[in-house]
Amino acid sequence: MSAPAPKPTAFSHEELLQCAEGKLFGPTAPRLPLPPMLMLDTITSATPEGGTHGKGEIIAEKIIRPDLWFFKCHFKNDPVMPGCLGLDGLWQLTGFFLGFLGYKGQGRALGVGDVRFTDQITPDIKKLVYHVHPKRIVSRAQMIIASGEIKADDKLVYRAEDLKVIAAPNATPNAAPSTQPPPQTRDTSSTDEEQNND
Repeated sequence: MSAPAPKPTAFSHEELLQCAEGKLFGPTAPRLPLPPMLMLDTITSATPEGGTHGKGEIIAEKIIRPDLWFFKCHFKNDPVMPGCLGLDGLWQLTGFFLGFLGYKGQGRALGVGDVRFTDQITPDIKKLVYHVHPKRIVSRAQMIIASGEIKADDKLVYRAEDLKVIAAPNATPNAAPSTQPPPQTRDTSSTDEEQNND
């Protein structure tokens, strides 16, 4: 029997659009949003091992152009990318990592801890690099807790701690929203809750 094909470690823009359509990891896996809310152009590296916390890492890029939609309205004669879009890009990348790992369910951001904006993203910037470092992968809750940062032309501009994204179970596209609260998890490292990548 031949060995299974290795997972891809990089994804093109076309593949990110396939993810948004439910065609990359399957129709029941977490999806990316479609443009213009898609804040990533390509994923240059994804690995389930290693990284800052030993739980893998994922890196994406976005090319910045002066004609991007948000520069036209935020703000008039003072264009700057909204910080919430950068934060959403980190959530998007974290949710993509859930699908990459094989989890099923609708990707939903649950929250974030500390967020710091150390500089602005303006039309003169050429490229953003998003870097997400999973800290905990809580298998029973299908949740990732991660840290992340964004660099603009190699300068750190955003940093976020405790990004939380879940693959909401028993949720299917076009289904009515669930009235059940998301699963609760304890902030422990017990082996029945947390995936150990060893």
